[in-house]
Amino acid sequence: MNKKLLIMLAMTFLLPACKNDTLDLQIRFDQVQGLKQGDRVLFEQNHIGDVQRVFYTEQGAFLVDVAIYKNFAAAATEYSRFVVVPDPVNTPGKALAMTHLRQGGTALADKAVVEGSTEAAVLVQKIFDSIETGMKAFEEQLNQFSKELRDIPESEEFKRLENEFNRLAQELKQSGRQARDTIKQEILPQLRRDLEDLRQRLRELGREDEIKPLEDKMEEIQRI
Repeated sequence: MNKKLLIMLAMTFLLPACKNDTLDLQIRFDQVQGLKQGDRVLFEQNHIGDVQRVFYTEQGAFLVDVAIYKNFAAAATEYSRFVVVPDPVNTPGKALAMTHLRQGGTALADKAVVEGSTEAAVLVQKIFDSIETGMKAFEEQLNQFSKELRDIPESEEFKRLENEFNRLAQELKQSGRQARDTIKQEILPQLRRDLEDLRQRLRELGREDEIKPLEDKMEEIQRI
């Protein structure tokens, strides 16, 4: 058989195998800040892939094709966010940094299209997630206290709930307006309903006045 033909046949089988060595993603951005083909994809200071192509669409957005090396493919999940940053090695070039909002999550599929982020947006989301987690923990404490009200020393439990309210109020003060508005609209109403349930239980025990410190904290958070 012709040597040239043998090489062509070999390449036919090898190319698909090589293609599977990367996780190919497409990231959509409003601005790419000078990011270009050949720039690095970074994760926790590791070089995990490369930018394959950057192009502008008719819809007014930039699409960035990236290839993530097989060894790092599992790190790209539904909680991954991609941000254009200065490349710490190839200055003054740019790089695409991958960060995680939280651990776990479903791995991104090959050819997935992902919305790009900014450093500010990622920071706000992490703050919001932290506050939301704290709210859920507080709500669990509130429900537990409500269920076991007759058996638990109320002064100790109320003190813990007050401390949790204080912590949440402090985190709200440090968060951005968008995060505060979302918390007030989506989370605080449920906490208010939980407090009302607790009031009813306390009323049955003739101890309704004990809920006032918690209600005062709720009003303080509402005013932030």
